[in-house]
Amino acid sequence: MINKKVNSVQEALQGIEDHMTIMLGGFGLCGIPENSIAELVKKGTKNLTCISNNAGVDDFGLGLLLQQKQIKKMISSYVGENAEFERQMLSGELEVELIPQGTLAERCRAAQAGIPAFFTPAGYGTEVAEGKEVREFNGKMHVMEHAFKADFSIVKAWKGDEAGNLIFKGTARNFNPCMCGAGKITIAEVEELLPVGSLDPNQIHIPGILIQRIFQGEKFEKRIEQRTVRQNIM
Repeated sequence: MINKKVNSVQEALQGIEDHMTIMLGGFGLCGIPENSIAELVKKGTKNLTCISNNAGVDDFGLGLLLQQKQIKKMISSYVGENAEFERQMLSGELEVELIPQGTLAERCRAAQAGIPAFFTPAGYGTEVAEGKEVREFNGKMHVMEHAFKADFSIVKAWKGDEAGNLIFKGTARNFNPCMCGAGKITIAEVEELLPVGSLDPNQIHIPGILIQRIFQGEKFEKRIEQRTVRQNIM
């Protein structure tokens, strides 16, 4: 069994350079690779193309990279909670490609599976389909979408072992699994890193063959993007 463990986030992110394309898991602020994003900010890596469901918030997640002008292009589905993102997009400082959420997930999964392209009805007849091949299947028009090409994929899991096998918890099992293996190199940061054989094989969500590097993260904040509480009714 190949040991994929690295000893630090710095070692895990070796090889990430300016102008690269990086996938980052998470949905809202749930299941994002917090330690890796913080380290990218420290490294000062710039002109990045980031593929992620959303762009974090102004002071957390990918919002930290946006603050430092380290992202050149953002490919995502939902960006409504980030004022700095809005400012940079409207001013022309940031290139933005908005993609239907299901298509974004499938373009990641296609890259993971080695499928170069696929057809989907999502986006037909809209700006999403402009310049793309269109074909009819069973009387319905479909748009051809290409799999993503990323240099690195960075995901966050609940538990993992030194061979790279991963278990995700709750809603963090969102874009993280389909991004594993979708980049040339996949880095997994986990809350708990265990020896090989410690995980129940029946509970593993992603096999280690899709992971090249794994490390145990520290001090996860796990922020809630929009906290909603109910008043006690007497």
